[in-house]
Amino acid sequence: MPDQKIKLGVVLMNLGGPTGEDYVRPFLYNLFRDEDIIKMGGGKLQDVFANVIAKFRAPSVAEDYEEINGCPKGCTGNKHCPNRKNSVVSTCCSPINGLTEQQRRSLEKHLKKVLPGNVEANVYTCMRYFVPFAETTMQDMVDDGITHAVMVPLYPQFSWTTTGSSFRDWETKRKKKFGDDTPWKEFHVKNYYLNPDYLEAMNARIDEELDAMDEETRNKTHLIFSAHGTPLLEVKSGDPYTAEIKETMEAIMEMRNYKEPYWLGYQSKVGPQKWTQPNTAELVERHLEYGIKNFLMVPIAFVTDHIETLYELGIELKEDLEEEGYEFENLAVMKGLNDHPSYIKALSDEVINKIDHLLPEQQSKTDFKDKVTA
Repeated sequence: MPDQKIKLGVVLMNLGGPTGEDYVRPFLYNLFRDEDIIKMGGGKLQDVFANVIAKFRAPSVAEDYEEINGCPKGCTGNKHCPNRKNSVVSTCCSPINGLTEQQRRSLEKHLKKVLPGNVEANVYTCMRYFVPFAETTMQDMVDDGITHAVMVPLYPQFSWTTTGSSFRDWETKRKKKFGDDTPWKEFHVKNYYLNPDYLEAMNARIDEELDAMDEETRNKTHLIFSAHGTPLLEVKSGDPYTAEIKETMEAIMEMRNYKEPYWLGYQSKVGPQKWTQPNTAELVERHLEYGIKNFLMVPIAFVTDHIETLYELGIELKEDLEEEGYEFENLAVMKGLNDHPSYIKALSDEVINKIDHLLPEQQSKTDFKDKVTA
């Protein structure tokens, strides 16, 4: 087995985003149609619900995407992006599309550099709510003759609403396409929230923002870690997401010797259910009321900049605070990990851990790790 020629397909799984104003509504429909997020049991009722909410919210959401348009000079996304296919310069494209493509290219380049000669690696993207969908990615893998596949969620912490939903959708589409005759052997990365290189990348991004401040501002800055919220019903049902978020935060702060004050909030609540608390915006307001006026917002569960980081934290939060009469001195937002070299190495490490038994016998895991680190 270790001497076998392997055509490895690494699938980066992300949520995706609309690539133009006309695609905002179908993107939202796909999101609210997901029964792992909105638990209505699927079926006609959920279909009607998703259609109504998507129609109602699409105009305002499109305005938000216009403020953070990710491709102002032309498409930077996947080869399947309609903007690339039609040579369209969009004014309303989610940055997650181009940034995920950067991650894909960086990881593929890294794997080609470090993998042994019997492994040929291709990296793909598979989006949950917009192109490229699972069926498209699978066909690309078939065309490339993939023999082994590693599914890598771009969610470091596991939740049934993110990684779980992506895995379920992939498995459903795979069985529909291939039945029991999948042409590749498949492995899954569940989570990597304590991966040392992932944590290093987080710390590097925090340092970048703090280093850009003058010393007085830096010494007064509180770190506000912000994660996407989740319904309390998910937590009570055993979803490990919130526990893993807290472990990630503590691991990061331990690496920092706890030298900055730090807090954790949750954002992006959807629907009437009770969600994890405290709400990020309310947490900042509470600090302001206590006289704390300098913040660095740290998106802890988002590895690719998109609407939750660039708009909700970078624009909406500031505007809402100002409208409500709050005064702050500095409210910075950490740049997403995107294709930070340490994060790309973390993804590579997770792939290697899944295929280690396929590597040449004379090349020990320790030797291979040393090569990756070099």
